[in-house]
Amino acid sequence: MPATRFMPTPEADDLIALTRGILAKELVPRVVGAERTETFPREVFRVLGHAGLLGLPYPEEYGGGGQPYEVSLQVVEEIGAVWASVGVGVSVHALSCFGLAEYGTEEQRTRWLPDMLGGELLGAYCLSEAHAGSDPAAMKTKAVRDGDSYVINGAKAWTTHGGQADFYKVMARTSDDGGRGISCFLVPADTEGLVSDPPEGKMGLTGSHTTTMRFDNVRISADRLLGTEGQGLSIALAGLDSGRLGIAAVATGLAQGALDHAVAYAKERRAFGKAIIDHQGLGFLLADMAAAVESARATYLAAARLKDAGRPFSRQASIAKLIATDNAMKVTTDAVQVLGGYGYTRDFPVERMMREAKVMQIFEGTNQIQRLVISRDLAR
Repeated sequence: MPATRFMPTPEADDLIALTRGILAKELVPRVVGAERTETFPREVFRVLGHAGLLGLPYPEEYGGGGQPYEVSLQVVEEIGAVWASVGVGVSVHALSCFGLAEYGTEEQRTRWLPDMLGGELLGAYCLSEAHAGSDPAAMKTKAVRDGDSYVINGAKAWTTHGGQADFYKVMARTSDDGGRGISCFLVPADTEGLVSDPPEGKMGLTGSHTTTMRFDNVRISADRLLGTEGQGLSIALAGLDSGRLGIAAVATGLAQGALDHAVAYAKERRAFGKAIIDHQGLGFLLADMAAAVESARATYLAAARLKDAGRPFSRQASIAKLIATDNAMKVTTDAVQVLGGYGYTRDFPVERMMREAKVMQIFEGTNQIQRLVISRDLAR
């Protein structure tokens, strides 16, 4: 059964209903085939964009939905419950738009943001490097000013939508001044010298392509600098708090989807004369799964409401990401257990969901990094 939601407005209720209708029509029929063939579902993102679901937290004047994070994250959760690769993609796209929306000039926003929020331009986010994942200040990719241009050289690892995106939000070093020497750029995908390695062979989220992007004398006009030189790391870190909430929402949706499949199976499967859900051992396991899902949802919504109120939410975002992704790993693993041998086969989606849950504990900052963020905030 779908999640029970208490939305803040009738408009938000309608938005959830719209989302569920699109998911049933456009995503459910495609998810199994695309994940098995590792096919990137570009058209799905275009459909979501045309429906207004890619730019929900951004201003209406630029083609966004003007919705609070409390609402937009619940839409992302609904998507994650059906297709985690797409849910992650929606979160990453929103993160890719963040630098332009928050730090771009009015001319830059007017020029690029409507097509980005409308789904015509799909984004990717280039921060991590092979040697600089949890420590982005150690990045080596450089952007050198040359007249009215910047020339970028280096490589960015673990790029979601790599090779498929239409633009890349890129963090690159413009000086040797540590974290204060990093700047943020918006790089078109068709720029000469920008190439993608083949997609990584991943355990899960195989419908989402993750690649290394290589910058070989990539020349872009200087008007594609977002903010000022040296502001890039602060732009990246500010966006990551919202990105962590996006992943928390996807993970919660993934857990909800696994719970729904497990409950449906447990109601139908019979053993010793009754449905297995009526056996206390299985019933209590499902109860714990439901409690984990509800707890994760409440945690990310509490952080979202702080953000919507303009209050600090960095620690709460890390807590939400930590709780939701750890719970998703537990819930999906238990869903496989509920289905027994069938849960271990590809005839049922819970084995895929368990594989997808693992990476949720790793990207947007590993859960060890989240604990570091939380503990440092407590120590202040």
